[in-house]
Amino acid sequence: MFKSSQARRFILIASLALLSGCASNKPVTLQQEEFGASNVFSNTFAGTEAAACEAARRALLSQGYVVSDAKASFLKGRRKFQRDSDVHVEIEFTVVCAPDGKGSNSTTVFANAVLDRYTLKKSSNASIGMGGFGSVALPFGASDDSLVKVSSETIPTGKFYQRFFELVVRYLDDSSVDSDESEALKKDLAAVSPSKKPETN
Repeated sequence: MFKSSQARRFILIASLALLSGCASNKPVTLQQEEFGASNVFSNTFAGTEAAACEAARRALLSQGYVVSDAKASFLKGRRKFQRDSDVHVEIEFTVVCAPDGKGSNSTTVFANAVLDRYTLKKSSNASIGMGGFGSVALPFGASDDSLVKVSSETIPTGKFYQRFFELVVRYLDDSSVDSDESEALKKDLAAVSPSKKPETN
């Protein structure tokens, strides 16, 4: 009787474990990842691709973004935020300017912003070298804190991109920038863009 009860209990536990394993192996579904007609990430402007991308560059610079790469039809900008002492956020903005066809005097600007979130990983272990004996870890002494990326996602909010495109319109209306002027204006990138990304200790 006792052995029969143990056997039933074992079968029940094994069945529950199998069911939970099957539930955890369900395929991950992509939410809101259906390709269709949407203008959230794009907008069409009158003018050349060089003028549109120059207006986009000025729009990003006006909002505190550091432009690290800028060409006649492509640019990237990054801005950093510190929400609190343990959470660091960065937004990387990518803009591509594409002419709307031969003979057309309009350009479509495609924008994509990726939000990366970092958290502070604290470590209070210290190691001391002991010659031929290797190193000994001590639970006290110096701390070695570092930022660790915990999430990364594309910002999907339509209003976010709408405000950006409104800024692009404003800078396009200020003055029309042809290709020669665009190249001259991009020379000031060295003053606002670092030559390389800073290393995180």
